Amino acid sequence: MALRRRRPEALGLAPGSITAVPGAPPAVIRVISYDADGVDERSVERVSDLKSIRERSTGVSWINVDGIGDPECLSQLGELFGLHALALEDVVNVHQRPKFEDYGNTDFVVLRMPSLRPQLDLEQVSVFVGDRFVITIQERPGDCFDFLRDRIRNGKGRIRRRDGAYLAYSVLDAIVETFYPVVEGYSDQLEEIESRVLANQTENVVAEVHAVRHDLRALRRAVGPTREVLSAMARADASDSQGDTHIFLRDCHDHAVQLMEALDTNRELASSLMDMHLSNVSMRMNEVMKVLTIIATIFMPLGFIAGLYGMNFDGGVSRWNMPELRWEYGYFFAIGAMALTAIGLVLFFRSKGWLGDGGHEDKHQSEATKGTPDAGRD
Repeated sequence: MALRRRRPEALGLAPGSITAVPGAPPAVIRVISYDADGVDERSVERVSDLKSIRERSTGVSWINVDGIGDPECLSQLGELFGLHALALEDVVNVHQRPKFEDYGNTDFVVLRMPSLRPQLDLEQVSVFVGDRFVITIQERPGDCFDFLRDRIRNGKGRIRRRDGAYLAYSVLDAIVETFYPVVEGYSDQLEEIESRVLANQTENVVAEVHAVRHDLRALRRAVGPTREVLSAMARADASDSQGDTHIFLRDCHDHAVQLMEALDTNRELASSLMDMHLSNVSMRMNEVMKVLTIIATIFMPLGFIAGLYGMNFDGGVSRWNMPELRWEYGYFFAIGAMALTAIGLVLFFRSKGWLGDGGHEDKHQSEATKGTPDAGRD
């Protein structure tokens, strides 16, 4: 994931300014208010309607906003719940690194939510945690929280009996869990590439390995800071005398650590596959060069013999001027010399182990069997 610069329209503005994100969908607000006794779930068209819902609620309210294309909506949300302007500015600038900020009355968390669409996409999710409310703001509709909503609706687990801090932990844990199938998918892809490399089926291997390594780097940039965020939140909750969510946050932190280890393993495997592929290419090139060198070496003395007898010295002028040129069997002598030279070179190469299964392998094998007690026995 390359460094993303701030949008040009956001440059030069005062800190805390909220600007519209070009192409972003408008905000769609859904609210789930719950306590141990019941659940109230509804969609909200205006932010002002949230005030009455919050006043009536005796438990925890989860406000989920899909879309960041309405800066006025975000501003009203900030006024109603006391959200810091700098945090709201980070919501619409979706290049943020995962982080945790304590603004006194609210905590602000930024994480990355992965998805394959079909390529890797890391959507920014902003989370505000306050007194009896949690606000999640996403770039676009579609998320990984459906099972969490079902738990709230059906009263499964302890979530309906816990406070907003536990809901925030559940949201963060759901995002972290989303990384697992994505990372496992890249592990399966690398295993498939490995089997192809071992079978010398190397078409498009370089491009595929580079693409996987690029995505793994992006995932690592998302998971690494997430691990730090969860650790900071666990420490902050542990320092609170009334906080008891740090135990669950530590478990979520362990998941992030496991993801980092899996990503590092996959990165090493991708590097090994690239080295293996280049090694195979080099070995094939060496085999080709060996064959060409052997052919050239065999034909060099043959060319010398042919050139020697092609100089056309007159044997009638001097008895030292190619007497074989006037000999009845001179042609067969030259051809025989070439054949014997070629055969001799082939046998020499074979004895050196440069051509086929020659003497070196047999020699090493015989030396290895000499030292064994059962050598030579049937």
